[in-house]
Amino acid sequence: MSSTSSTTKPQSEPSPQVATGLPFTTTYLTGHNEEGKAIVHSARPAAWKAYEGGIMGFNQIYTNQFPPDLNKDADIKFHEEVIAGGNLGLATKGGTVLRMVDFGPEYECMMHRTKSLDFGILVEGEIEMLLDDGSVTRMKRGDIAVQRATMHAWRNPSKTDWARMVFVLQDTKPLFINGKVHGEDLGRGTEGIPPSGNEDD
Repeated sequence: MSSTSSTTKPQSEPSPQVATGLPFTTTYLTGHNEEGKAIVHSARPAAWKAYEGGIMGFNQIYTNQFPPDLNKDADIKFHEEVIAGGNLGLATKGGTVLRMVDFGPEYECMMHRTKSLDFGILVEGEIEMLLDDGSVTRMKRGDIAVQRATMHAWRNPSKTDWARMVFVLQDTKPLFINGKVHGEDLGRGTEGIPPSGNEDD
């Protein structure tokens, strides 16, 4: 849809939501009409991809270069091309990723690190943040984690309820500790998630 339109068009139908008992979500992208007035460019239902046998799911909301080019909807076209390519890792080289993640009851993801600065906002349920020093931090709805390229994992402690987090990941300069570079480490990995491709700085 052109940024000059003043109406909202729904995008393709959402893929089935992985989580049970959590609300469905819609992303609203804004833009401008020919007079420069702000409009709702499009309304996009969440599109989920299941991992780990359906116990964890990703909704890739938006990704772009930094700084993005908003002229003639170049940023939206970029996002759509990246998603269609199917090669988006957890982070992205020279840009940002906005992602919603649902965690099933008692699910624990792999211990991992990305070369990125991550803002994780817990919007539903409870989550435990595990770090490789052995610490466990219980997060409640509304809490925020700022992951600074650390080795970490997420665990849903509930036996019955799903949890949901929203993440913004931003590419960073390489991190050195005692002269050793600490780059991306996907640990045991999750099938279907490619490397971020931002290690060649």
